[in-house]
Amino acid sequence: MKSDQVDELRALVQRLFRQFGALGADTTPCGKPLPMAHAHALMVLLGRGELTQQELGADLCIDKSNVARLCAKMVDAGHVVQAAGAEDRRSRMVSLTAAGQRLAREVNAASRERFGALLSRLKTAHREPVIRALSQLVTAIDTTSAEQREERAAV
Repeated sequence: MKSDQVDELRALVQRLFRQFGALGADTTPCGKPLPMAHAHALMVLLGRGELTQQELGADLCIDKSNVARLCAKMVDAGHVVQAAGAEDRRSRMVSLTAAGQRLAREVNAASRERFGALLSRLKTAHREPVIRALSQLVTAIDTTSAEQREERAAV
């Protein structure tokens, strides 16, 4: 692996995050006045339905304490409710409220619009290769993350 490729990939990913607006603390890249984790949690719950905090944290790639804080903030905002699990009373089930469902649909629509606008700026012939390249990058990240989790568990 060439050092200049590492530097180029790193610089491009960092620029992508910055330009896209992923570093904003209280606004999503699609312009919704929500922290990104909150918006992503809404979309995960909209797509998958009721989940345990552990499942939601795994989908969002955040740890137990961060998902607990996120869920508490979402409860305070009236976007989710939590209840003890039926099978395991220690687990916390998280589901969208009616207000949370409405907001999740708004966030999802705004996100689709933003990504549609991005895709429309690419030449038609470049769209599929860009999507394939990003898919390969995500797969590499997933594999690396799984290996790191295994290494931490072994310690």
